[in-house]
Amino acid sequence: MELLILVLVGAIIVTAIADRRGMQPALIIVVIALAVSFIPGMPRVELDSHILLTVVLPPLLYSAALNFSFPSFLRNLKPIMGLGVAMVVITAVVVGWVASLVIPEFTFMLALLLGAIVAPPDAVTAVAIGRKLGLPKRLMTILTGESLVNDAAALSLFAIAISQIADTHSFIGNPLLLFGYNAVLGPIVGAVLGVLTLWIRRHLQNPALETVQGFVVPFAAFLAAEHLHASGVLAVVIAGFVVGSGSVHAGYQTRLQERYVWNSVDVLLEAFVFAYIGLQMRFIIEDLRDARESLLHITAASVLVLAVVLAIRPICVFAMFGRGVVSRRIDSAVNVEIQTSPRRTVRRTEPVDAPPGRWRRFADRIDHRPLTWQESTVVAWTGMRGVVTLAAASGIPVIMANGEPFPERSAIQAIAFVVAVGTILIQGPTLPWMIQRLHLHNEDEERYDHTQTALTEQIVHDAADRVIADFVDRPPAALDAATVEFIKDTVARQARDAEEMPDPEAHTARNDAFAALYRAVLHAQREALVADRDAGNVDDEAVRAMLERLDLQEAGLSARLESRL
Repeated sequence: MELLILVLVGAIIVTAIADRRGMQPALIIVVIALAVSFIPGMPRVELDSHILLTVVLPPLLYSAALNFSFPSFLRNLKPIMGLGVAMVVITAVVVGWVASLVIPEFTFMLALLLGAIVAPPDAVTAVAIGRKLGLPKRLMTILTGESLVNDAAALSLFAIAISQIADTHSFIGNPLLLFGYNAVLGPIVGAVLGVLTLWIRRHLQNPALETVQGFVVPFAAFLAAEHLHASGVLAVVIAGFVVGSGSVHAGYQTRLQERYVWNSVDVLLEAFVFAYIGLQMRFIIEDLRDARESLLHITAASVLVLAVVLAIRPICVFAMFGRGVVSRRIDSAVNVEIQTSPRRTVRRTEPVDAPPGRWRRFADRIDHRPLTWQESTVVAWTGMRGVVTLAAASGIPVIMANGEPFPERSAIQAIAFVVAVGTILIQGPTLPWMIQRLHLHNEDEERYDHTQTALTEQIVHDAADRVIADFVDRPPAALDAATVEFIKDTVARQARDAEEMPDPEAHTARNDAFAALYRAVLHAQREALVADRDAGNVDDEAVRAMLERLDLQEAGLSARLESRL
């Protein structure tokens, strides 16, 4: 335990230094951990794979899904499923075929097991780099969505291969039926737990308890699904989607707390995972020696598998998306006027062949643009491996059902760790250089984001106008006309320009009326945003961004009111 704490503290320190110097924390942590592992007398840091899968993976997945827009996921479903499922299967099969050819001791099923372990990329580093360098939002969505799906596909293949090799009795004998069972029941478990979480929150009405309850959700979803022999990964992802979508109805304190708490959890776990990866290399080599494996042979095989992993993703990406996701482009559109209130009309762009009514608005949300060659190049080079590869490699059983040692366990683990470290050291440093040189810039996306932002602003302004007009029509009896006018002007200015409100000095009738009116405005603005989002009139991501603005405004108001007590 003491050693794990030291590793965690060291990883946090390295992350802080790397961030301050503009370097990539994951890359620096792995390099330093590799060097530290070869210090004489350095004890082995080893966790059971069950701990990695149930303690580290669920909160990382849940946090990503919690802050990820489900409509954005659906909008880019085709490229996400292509990368998250088809790419994983193709990579596993190709790696398995190559490994079975170059390593005579590997049966095809052993080689397929290796392929399933190294197949799923971890988009954590790529998304962090892309966010810092300003990758287009659509690429960020595709990469994040892929990371939420590919783990489930890879772990399902891993479980099938293990059951075939170790001769263990799986819940369903047919691999295809087992895969389908995982893919169907896992999301159902996650959805049920997500809805239950939102129901509990409505009755708690305590931001601290609601945040604490949020910590239980990813572990409960993962363990419940695994207990039913379903996909724990998909259960966690769907639970995160449900809770994240329903969080718009929570209090502003809950949303703000969750946002910053889960960001901290992400940094902590990611730093630990990359440190743990680097610390394993020396001991993997020692395991190979103990198993009397040829280091030269395994090294050559590891380099070849790494080369295959690096090559197969670009080939698949350009084969899938080189000619576009679908044939129809988004630029065949017309301008449509939408009346958001009796006084305001917004102009939006919609496809000319979109169906009428709400389905037309949903069709407008689907991104029909093909990936450009620059975008495909970035997606093709974001294949760093991470926690799932690490956990799966560690999760290979030592003994099979018949009591015999699991065949080639050390060799599979060694190759998997070489691939994980190799992708981090090769793709990690070159990805920022590639993004900067490609000059990714999407005017259509920027124009769409600007339109959606303007739409959310008009929605909140209209909501504020309605509440303020009602206040003027029916003012509190204790206020005179001049005070009512002053409060109206001050709140209107605050609602429109987010100006800093004056510090209340006492519990005067004017200040109490001001606070009550301002809170009523914020409540009405949130309700209007959610209503328009649910009706399909405005983009979910734009609504979330505006809600964060409103939450910060109310937090400032509450802090000033509390300071006068």
